[in-house]
Amino acid sequence: MEKFFSPRSVAVIGASEGKGKVGYAVIKNILEYPFPGKIYPINPNAETILGLKAYKSVLDVEDEIDLGVIVIPPELIPAAIEELGEKGTKSVVVISAGFKEVGPKGAQLEAQVLAKVREYEMRMIGPNCLGIISTHSRLNASFSAGTPPEGNIAFFSQSGALCTAILDWAMGEGIGFSKFISIGNKADLGEVEFLHYLADDPQTGVILGYIEGVTNGVEFMRAAQYASRRKPLIITKSGGTTAGAKAAASHTGTLAGSESAFGAAFKQAGIIRANTIKDLFDFAIAFSYQPVPKGQNLAIITNAGGPGIMAADAVERSTISMASLKKETVDKLREHLPPVAALYNPVDVIGDAKSDRYQKAIETVVKDPGVNGALVILTPQEMTEVEATAEIIGQVATSTEKPILASFLGKMSIQEGVRILRDWQVPNYAYPEHAVASFEAMVDYKRFLERPYDAGRHFKADSAKVEGIISSALAEGRNHLGEAEAREIIAAYGFSIPKNVIAATSEEAVAVAEEIGYPVVLKIASPDILHKSDIGGVRVGVADAGAVKKCFAEIVSNARRYSPDADIVGVAVQEMVASGKEVILGLSKDPQFGPLLMFGLGGIYVEVLKDVSFRVCPIHPFEAASMIREIRSFPLLRGVRGEKPADLSALEESLLRLSQLAIDFPQIVEGDINPLKVRYPGEGAVAIDARFIIKEEKG
Repeated sequence: MEKFFSPRSVAVIGASEGKGKVGYAVIKNILEYPFPGKIYPINPNAETILGLKAYKSVLDVEDEIDLGVIVIPPELIPAAIEELGEKGTKSVVVISAGFKEVGPKGAQLEAQVLAKVREYEMRMIGPNCLGIISTHSRLNASFSAGTPPEGNIAFFSQSGALCTAILDWAMGEGIGFSKFISIGNKADLGEVEFLHYLADDPQTGVILGYIEGVTNGVEFMRAAQYASRRKPLIITKSGGTTAGAKAAASHTGTLAGSESAFGAAFKQAGIIRANTIKDLFDFAIAFSYQPVPKGQNLAIITNAGGPGIMAADAVERSTISMASLKKETVDKLREHLPPVAALYNPVDVIGDAKSDRYQKAIETVVKDPGVNGALVILTPQEMTEVEATAEIIGQVATSTEKPILASFLGKMSIQEGVRILRDWQVPNYAYPEHAVASFEAMVDYKRFLERPYDAGRHFKADSAKVEGIISSALAEGRNHLGEAEAREIIAAYGFSIPKNVIAATSEEAVAVAEEIGYPVVLKIASPDILHKSDIGGVRVGVADAGAVKKCFAEIVSNARRYSPDADIVGVAVQEMVASGKEVILGLSKDPQFGPLLMFGLGGIYVEVLKDVSFRVCPIHPFEAASMIREIRSFPLLRGVRGEKPADLSALEESLLRLSQLAIDFPQIVEGDINPLKVRYPGEGAVAIDARFIIKEEKG
């Protein structure tokens, strides 16, 4: 990697003096930065390029070449790679387009290029990329329209166009960057390799990324976890709204998709999700300029009531808190502020406040031990000292370990103040809500760093039994497991299940019911009918022999009407578990991340309410607990209005057991336990119903 970002020499294959050509822009950027190493323009039709001696081939260059940058027609690139390989160059950036992004022919050419790279044990960025920039090495090997200032933010992107937009923003705002990496088609090097590299790069303090997808979800998560444990990792992802939508046989399959998997992976890996490009910018400067807060309590100082209230509303809607000021802090504020000032959070210093009043308020508030960070809001009025106040904020920010954020509202009259804040490395936001969101992102990162790093739990299970069930079904050409098989599988993994016997006739059903004890539950038993409730195939609370016979006939009749060709084994007579909260546990196989675990309140409305959480398997106890507490309806499990709480420990264990099943048997591609009845604390949980879809593992 060092040969990419700190080379001693660079060859530009396809360098040109023709303005408007990519080869011209690249060589011009390298020269104008200026790059301190040796520069070799390669062009068989030129003697000199921009004052430098040109070479017909890299093989004509006498010295070593650390980095090759290629900007020639795609069909010529395999030969150029071969020449670089013979020269001993190990790092190459292929800017040229015309590969897999244009279709099968381009993909074939890209494979040829990659084969040459592998043959000579080289590493490649691209093809179809903007290039790379390393500010600390004064290298701009790209066709960008400029170079950002030196700083501690690194950015990698699958979109070259987005790179140019962020570069322009960085230059316009004076924001410093360490590295810019346009990964393009990522035929060789991709986000995984750059996450590892940037995590250990001493010049990088914050990592930004834009992705549209990942090649290997498991490797991506590992790399992201490695990076985010070392420095803030902020990524925005596009293309997730419809990807992964499919017709599915289980609730989990219906609800899960690409976006669910990425959302879960981001949470588990400690990635800070930027939902918009604006968020990406906002979070970047917060982490780049200010320390990570030690807690979630934010104080607001403002000279205008309205913006202060808007900021407080934003805090209320977030996962952070308004700081409660201590009495000593309020008393000191009372000494320095006018009688009409608001002394509690938000602290309103009133519209006529000059810089000295701001100074007293900010210094007093920041010293409060219950305050973990401050947002200073300024609206420009006739008497407002914008520049002097900006200086004060900057001075206070350098004297405290608590993050200070600013929101100077307006445009014309605050420009110089915003510049001063930037010089002091205090992030400024056009709107208070954006500042609150940035502080929340910092708090979320702090929570990730404090997350317990446990090794997980492993449960004894009868895996041989499960292997036999799955193998038999696949040998028979079946992908859908019947309820009886699904019950055996979850029982083998330690789930409690109610008594259940399949009756072929109504008389058998009555005999079973009387043995189990009334009331009972009756369900249609058919491997071809998965959603039994949808077709009238379930009766609950069946109280006597007459009701059993009547319900048996109705259930079978409904099933035959719904699915005439279905294989109806009979009717399952099941012990009725009356007490407990119904939840759903689900599994689905994501093509990039593998087994995806789902949790939500159970029953027939889960697909309508969509109040569910997801995690990528395997999960650890902390993640199981987080999944449960993440859903909006968690208070129902905790107990409301005098209700006893659910057995959350048993629920967490159930999630961990299902996660282990998913990892042990990758043949399971979809399924759920619905409902799982979670009883009162100490009473455990009972899996009432289950279904699984399986598929032969390839290779």
